[in-house]
Amino acid sequence: MFQFIQQQQDLAVLLTQMEQCSTYALDTEFIKVDTLYPKLGVCQINLNGQVSLLDGTALDLAHFWQKIFDAQQNIFHACGEDIDLIYHYADQKPLGNVFDTQVAMAFLGHGLQVSYQNALKTRLNIDIEKDQTRSDWLARPLTQEQMSYAANDVLYLTKLADALKNDLKVKGLYQYVLEDCQNLTKEIALETPLAALYTDIGNYRHSRRELMQLQQLSIWREQITKALNQPRSFILKNATMIDLVEKNPRNHFQLAQVKGIRPNIVREHGKTILDLSE
Repeated sequence: MFQFIQQQQDLAVLLTQMEQCSTYALDTEFIKVDTLYPKLGVCQINLNGQVSLLDGTALDLAHFWQKIFDAQQNIFHACGEDIDLIYHYADQKPLGNVFDTQVAMAFLGHGLQVSYQNALKTRLNIDIEKDQTRSDWLARPLTQEQMSYAANDVLYLTKLADALKNDLKVKGLYQYVLEDCQNLTKEIALETPLAALYTDIGNYRHSRRELMQLQQLSIWREQITKALNQPRSFILKNATMIDLVEKNPRNHFQLAQVKGIRPNIVREHGKTILDLSE
């Protein structure tokens, strides 16, 4: 069973209950299609066996995020995207109190990137459906199938974590997993300095001038994508930036011939791009 929380007063009750528990099992459902930052649809929490689904489109979760940072331990499976979302919404990082059951499965020899579904089947012989992965989590009302799917993602997570912790402690690996999880959450928290963004795009084939142009374009693209909350590829794809500096267009007509550049980008930002390419 689970409860779907959409009212602030109901969230306040949950926050009080969280004070009586030091470990939370968590997951998130979100949409990240046409934005740089994820849009939270649902945040799931298992609190002493009671599953709650928090409506990310309706609730102010500021105090909830703080509880997550103050917890003794937060349990996730494949935490990468969840942690990235939490950093964005909480405006706080890093989260150092994480136990990731996917990392634990890897340490126990089950392979890298074991899915939650397979982890439950392998370790607990529990079968769950994973048929709502590509649902619209921002649509309201959510279907019963969506809510059941979301609840299942944390319903067995604490039980799975407890079993894996026992296995790890027997093998003397538990502290190593905690250290690895801490390193992972710190890595997610890191941002490449603006001046170094171009190093992921340019290579040894490019001249000093081209690398300098890529650096300027990368800084501008990053600033625009954050200001507009759009994916980087919506502004300029990496391949487009490479073609741009190699062709070195001098006017809007030549700029429009660059591989993969969008007409609206030429219209709205053409002059800036040409100035940066000089």
